[in-house]
Amino acid sequence: MAHPTVPIVVMGVAGCGKTTVGKLLAERLGVPYAEADAFHPPANREKMARGTPLTDDDRRPWLAAIGARIATGTEHGLVVSCSALKRRYRDVLRQADSRTWFLHLVIDQASAARRVAGRVDHFMPASLVTSQFEALEPLEAEAGLTVDATRPPAEIVTAVLDNLPAPAPASPNARTARSPRAVDVSVRGEQYGRRTATNRPSSTAVRRNAPSTQSSGVPQQEGTP
Repeated sequence: MAHPTVPIVVMGVAGCGKTTVGKLLAERLGVPYAEADAFHPPANREKMARGTPLTDDDRRPWLAAIGARIATGTEHGLVVSCSALKRRYRDVLRQADSRTWFLHLVIDQASAARRVAGRVDHFMPASLVTSQFEALEPLEAEAGLTVDATRPPAEIVTAVLDNLPAPAPASPNARTARSPRAVDVSVRGEQYGRRTATNRPSSTAVRRNAPSTQSSGVPQQEGTP
């Protein structure tokens, strides 16, 4: 299933399944996948491995590198994973391409900690999960989709494909490109399907808002990976 798409950032706390869902989504869309961990400098990896949260100064070049990758994928599409816990971090990524669309994989803290503790050969310890939940700012009036991360990855991808906006032409200058209509959707049903008046999970909440066009950058405060 290959077709052009807007840049997609798969976001959420550690252990929510960003890599698994991101790779599957990219495969279904026929676009490249980029792993956020690959953009961390060695010093960041070493710091997290010691159980120390990153500061915004640590995170600044990481977000800039991910943004640069998004900017290179504006024509054919891209799926990239990134925790993107705070709105101001997402603003940095939107500066690369204002059409950027976020998939937030929501998971409870106990499940996330259990998943992270069970990972092998990964630099981030489960001790940092708590700080990620403390920092998390869910999508609010932002283009994207919020999905229960405990659902099977294939069902999550189906939900994305059912809600992904049609791509608008990329602007030569992504920072001034017109933002698309926002879609902020929470999916909590037992099944994900094309939502119509007669086929909608009873617990699905849909909110359509205009996204903010203001980008605040990353302030000088403590954060988490």
